[in-house]
Formats: sequence, structure tokens, C-alpha cells
Amino acid sequence: MYDVSPRERIRELDAVRGFALCGMPVVIIWQMTDMTATVPSGEAMDPLRHALSVLVEGRFFPIFAFLFGLSFALFLDRAAERTARPRLAVARRLIALGVLGLAHQRFQPGEALLPYAAVGAVILLPASALPLWLIVAAGLVGTVGVALTLGGGLALVPGLFLLGLAAGRHGPVVDLRGRTWQLAAVFALALPAALVAAVWEWRTPYLELWTSSIEPIAGLFGALTYLTGLLLVLRTGYFEVLAEVLEPMGRMALTNYVSATALILLAEPHLRLGGTTRYPALLGLAAGIVVFHAFVSYLWLSWFRYGPLEWVWRCVTWWRIVPLGKTEPEGVAAIGLPLR
Repeated sequence: MYDVSPRERIRELDAVRGFALCGMPVVIIWQMTDMTATVPSGEAMDPLRHALSVLVEGRFFPIFAFLFGLSFALFLDRAAERTARPRLAVARRLIALGVLGLAHQRFQPGEALLPYAAVGAVILLPASALPLWLIVAAGLVGTVGVALTLGGGLALVPGLFLLGLAAGRHGPVVDLRGRTWQLAAVFALALPAALVAAVWEWRTPYLELWTSSIEPIAGLFGALTYLTGLLLVLRTGYFEVLAEVLEPMGRMALTNYVSATALILLAEPHLRLGGTTRYPALLGLAAGIVVFHAFVSYLWLSWFRYGPLEWVWRCVTWWRIVPLGKTEPEGVAAIGLPLR
């Protein structure tokens, strides 16, 4: 969700971020509308909900969190080249994200922006000064260790942030095109592990899922499989259209994430999903949100450099009005601290 100048962006990462956004509405919808997860007896999950849990839940949010940590590292490095006080710019950025998250939380209680901002300030900023090996070790403990002991959800965010920070600092993402074999090797290892974990999760009784660590472990393996699999698909040359659709969505990740909440709130009085197991309707709404975001993102970025919320976020970060239109000149009046 961290944004950089369009000239500095890594397009594959934007496409992956857009892909992660495609899966998140499914979980957000059932959380916001409080849909029923089980059949009337309450002893087993609704079959479609169960399938969505295995395919979607816990698979897309880790990708998003990892990319946040990775983008944080890239942004901090680039900010150091542009200002004498890069950490001040990052601090303003996190504060702005936290304020937006606080407002957003009133409408989506399980939203991620406020926790992201808090973890970014408390963990990412200090950790950025640590040696790489220590960041990796802490990240592994914070993901695998937490998944095995404390479960998943937001508890995994600190570890995923740190792993993303380590990846950004190590530098492999800068040359993704030259790392096809490494990605293929990771995918080849992650795919069978993800399949075994998914089958295990599917066969675990509903009530046991609350006390088992299988959900977060299966989610992490699934996220790794989706991430590396998509990167491999994007480099085949046969999926240019897919990249063209996903990349604008990823560039407007903050705007799309927040606007999804508004779209769900507008749709719920008509669909009335709360308290039901109408998961086909949920899938229809989620698909509609993705199509809407894809269309609007492509259209908006054909005219402007940044999404609406991304632009505001960037202005606060640099404490100046930055150009929004593609035809606007670079030289604009600052509203505070100048960009150096």
C-alpha cells in the first residue's frame, strides 16, 4: 500500500498488490455483514463458505502485509535520496494512514489500516536500522512461530512486515525478471505444501478450527503459492491483459480498499446478507467490486498520476501539494516542509 512515484514503481509488485485486492472483498463482505458460517445445526460449515475459507481466507491478506513491509523498505531508501529527514516523512505517512484507519474503522471494524500504521511505527521504523539477519529471524518467528502458537489474523502482521522489509532491503525484488528459477523453485515447494495444508484444513471439523493452528499455516502456504505462481504467470508473456488489469488496481490499493467498504455498505441493504448463508450472492458482490475497481482504476490512472487517497497520502508525506494530473508541471508550491 506504500506508494512511490509512477516512474519508480515496480510493475510486477503493483500487479501482485492488485491480485491481493481481488481476494480480499470476499472475506471483508462476510465480516462486515456478519454472515452465518455454519449450516442450521451449527456443527458444520456451509459447504460454499468452507470452500471459500480454504481458497481465500488467510491467503490474500498475508500477500498484502508482506508487500506493505517490502514497499516500506523501498520508500524509505528512496526518501533518503530525496530528503535529509526520511524518517520524518515516513512518520507523517504512518500518522496519516492511522488517522484514515481510525475513521475507516467506524465502518469496517476489522479494517487493517490502523493496525498497519501502528505496527509500522512501533516495529518497522525501528527495525529498519537493524542488520538483515536479525530482521529475517524476527520475521520468521513473527510469522511461523506466531501461526503455530497464537493463530493467524492480525497477529501475523508484524512478522510479515519484517519479512517484507528484509526482502526490500536485500534487493531481489528490484530484479524480479532475473529470478525466474528461484521463483519456480519456491513455487514447486510451496504448491504441494499448500495442497496438503488445504486438505487438512478442509477435513478439520469446524469447532476444532478455533483451537487449531492449521488455518494460519495453510493460509501462509497458500499465500506463498499464489504470490510465486502469479509472478511466474506474469512473466510468460501470455498474460499481458491480466497485468494491464491488475497493475492499476495495485497502484490505487488504498483507494480501492477503502472504497470497497463503501460499496459493501451501499449493497447490503439491498442484498441483506447478514445472518444468512447466501454465499453465491456474496461472490456476485465481490466480483462486482473487483470489476468496478478494475475499470475505475484504469480510467482514473489514464488521466492522473495517483489515486485520490494515494495523492492525499503523498501530499501529507512530503508536506506539499504534489502534481496529480499527468500534464501538471513538477514545480508546484509547497504547503510546508519542502521536498529536498
